[in-house]
Amino acid sequence: MERLQEQYNKVIAPALKTKFGYKNAMQVPKILKVVFNVGVGKVKDDKKKVDEFVEDVKKITGQAPVKTRARKSIAGFKVRENQVVGISCTLRGYRMYSFLDKLINVALPRVRDFQGVTPNGFDGRGNYHLGLKEQLVFPEISSESLENVFGLEISIVTNAHKDEPAREMLRLMNFPFKK
Repeated sequence: MERLQEQYNKVIAPALKTKFGYKNAMQVPKILKVVFNVGVGKVKDDKKKVDEFVEDVKKITGQAPVKTRARKSIAGFKVRENQVVGISCTLRGYRMYSFLDKLINVALPRVRDFQGVTPNGFDGRGNYHLGLKEQLVFPEISSESLENVFGLEISIVTNAHKDEPAREMLRLMNFPFKK
């Protein structure tokens, strides 16, 4: 069992149950999945660079990502139908907790001039969204072999339905929110 998952089961879930007065253990909010998205942007025409992005996402998440394709052509964005426009990876279970542990304890502290993540990234339904400007903060990516830097978006999906229980759950997981 992953360290963060064990901490959730033994410490965080009972603390949330007492703080919010849940009568049943199934009412306690938990993380359902983590969605990792990368837009390929300007390099969408270069198949080799898109494959490099896929390999980087594979190294970071430990899981093979899916290439997101355009559903229709949009001339203003120079996008053709069925062209790769993004890379997405959905993490659940052991890989999800492993990735979150790495994100909280290794990657976020490596962000330049890091003072915490904004607590305003919640969407009103208990889900948290976080954007990073470069993938270099993850230890699997070496800066020497890197040609292209890409930004990424991480969505933490919970079953909390409200922001406050989800915020408290992430805070108890030592998520580095700004004061």
